[in-house]
Amino acid sequence: MSENEKSRATQLEDEGDIAADYLEGLLDIADLDGDIEIGIENDRAHLVVEGGELSHLVGRDGEVLDALQELTRLAVQTSTGERSRLMLDLGGFRADKRNTLAKLAEEIADEVKSSGQAIKLAPMNAFERKIVHDTIQKIGLKSESEGEDPDRCVVVMPS
Repeated sequence: MSENEKSRATQLEDEGDIAADYLEGLLDIADLDGDIEIGIENDRAHLVVEGGELSHLVGRDGEVLDALQELTRLAVQTSTGERSRLMLDLGGFRADKRNTLAKLAEEIADEVKSSGQAIKLAPMNAFERKIVHDTIQKIGLKSESEGEDPDRCVVVMPS
């Protein structure tokens, strides 16, 4: 591991620690239980909060989770002076979403391969689009995002 890679890993570990402290404070204020796991995934700090009743902190379609993630990123940025790209998952919501979207992308890829026609998916947030793009790329097809948020969507095309 190069010196630069060690430095980046240390920076991400620090982000994870700051984020975990912030989230522990929020959970304490809300009188909620949760175990926080800190890791590094795709060159980002990655935090998972498990245990307790956390579904109301996820919200409808992950809206509350997205807001908590932004607040946590801001707490890290305030502490480090650097923009954070950390990912937060509560109760496995994002992990389940990742699996569901990867499966959808595989099904759409099969349709595109058999029909030879591009397929436009429903609007998705950036996290969801990234999962679809990554899955489509692994399969060997092409995809691109089009439109403006919140109506931005993925189009899957034949290779």
